[in-house]
Amino acid sequence: MTERVVLAYSGGLDTSVAIGWIAQETGAEVVAVAVDVGQGGEDMETIRQRALACGAVEAVVADARDEFAEQYCLPALQTNALYMERYPVVSALSRPLIVKHLVQAAKMHGADTVAHGCTGKGNDQVRFEVGIGALAPDLKVIAPVRDYAWTREKAIAWAEERNLPIDVNKRSPYSIDQNVWGRAVETGFLEDIWNAPIEDVYSYTQDPTEPRDADELVITFDQGVPVAIDGETVTVLQAIQELNRRAGAQGVGRIDIVEDRLVGIKSREVYEAPGAIALITAHQELENVTLERDLARFKRQVEQRWTELVYDGLWFSPLKDALDTFVADTQRHVSGEVRLVLHGGRAVVNGRRSEQSLYDFNLATYDEGDNFDQSLAKGFVQLWGLPSKIAAKRDLRGAK
Repeated sequence: MTERVVLAYSGGLDTSVAIGWIAQETGAEVVAVAVDVGQGGEDMETIRQRALACGAVEAVVADARDEFAEQYCLPALQTNALYMERYPVVSALSRPLIVKHLVQAAKMHGADTVAHGCTGKGNDQVRFEVGIGALAPDLKVIAPVRDYAWTREKAIAWAEERNLPIDVNKRSPYSIDQNVWGRAVETGFLEDIWNAPIEDVYSYTQDPTEPRDADELVITFDQGVPVAIDGETVTVLQAIQELNRRAGAQGVGRIDIVEDRLVGIKSREVYEAPGAIALITAHQELENVTLERDLARFKRQVEQRWTELVYDGLWFSPLKDALDTFVADTQRHVSGEVRLVLHGGRAVVNGRRSEQSLYDFNLATYDEGDNFDQSLAKGFVQLWGLPSKIAAKRDLRGAK
């Protein structure tokens, strides 16, 4: 039986060329796997047919949009996952899902090798290969672009020589990765970190400086899950899509950042994540209302570590699994409504309410009805500051 290789297929130049190249170099048949995570663009059936036309013996297309939203974006939302406190891990979330489908396809089609189109400079090679190793340790991995120094010029020449059904003349000046959670743009003139992004870079968001009326909406959460927008019931996928549309129209979610890549270099990235930023903003505020102080403080530490693990390709790791359990438990009381105003590139909370609220008006008010016993505060302050006061006295004695 001829050996088979399962290829993570995007429909672009590099992975289309990889089909024939892998077949030629290894003698194996290639099964192309494309996963729809809400990236938009070309029809997935068109991509499937292109893979077959490029020489794949099988081409699998998985509609994983709801799976991606519910099992990957939702945990990121409940964790308020922002890498370096700004980036909502757009690409990092989709990779473990794609890995899962690659491993399933390898088992189904009897393949002993998986291939991907990542370079040796980026994070994705780690996310793919570490994920594959965690789910299927016996599978081998090849990366033609990285391991055999494929350049774009070589790929174009290969495609032209074999008349592959790819438009090799249309070249975007940017490298773009996108899904329903957001869009990542790099390379080209953006590699000079002094250059400002131009409007041509953006697709998910409108120019936030253009005059327009503000958009006010209410998001309803049930145990950390967005379940309605303005009273209309939504799935997680629909919530993200609707907020991509409405927040994107207000220019919300544009991020220009020099970030720390896993491989040790710094990289300039431009992101658009209107739905993600709007949802995280609302969710964080509802947690402010419903989570007890010490739990909230500790969760913020967990959020940072969880996000680093996901960014670093360790979705399928024991620590990530354990942190998932903690985060899920924190969401038991995160139910209620948050009112957001979307305008001028910002998502701003201006109202919140919850039956699970820990906010007590009669304790917080400075007006009539105040039932906070201020007589208790004097002793509390003295005891709270006592260790610092004792240490200060010791230091003064030492100074003399």
